[in-house]
Amino acid sequence: MIFLIEYNRSKGSIVTFRDFDDSQRREAEDSRLAIELDLNRKGVEHEVVMLEAANKEALHRTHQRYFSDLTEILKSAGVQNERATRGED
Repeated sequence: MIFLIEYNRSKGSIVTFRDFDDSQRREAEDSRLAIELDLNRKGVEHEVVMLEAANKEALHRTHQRYFSDLTEILKSAGVQNERATRGED
C-alpha cells in the first residue's frame, strides 16, 4: 500500500492522510504534487510524504513519529532497549 501524509510539524499532527493501492501510484504522486503546490502557494510549511508499507499497522511501526507524541516515542524506545538488553527480539 501507498500512504500519503501531510504533516504539520509545529503542531505535531497529521493534516491529511490518504491510502492508495499499489496500482494507484500515479494517483498518489499526483495528489502529493497537488498538495505541495497548494501549500507552496499559500506559504504553508508542512511536510508531505509518500510512504509504502504492507498495511497501516506496519506504517505505524516504521514511521511512529507521525502518529505518536514525543512521550509515546520515548516510552516505546525505552521498552525496545530493555528487550534488546535482555536478548529479546
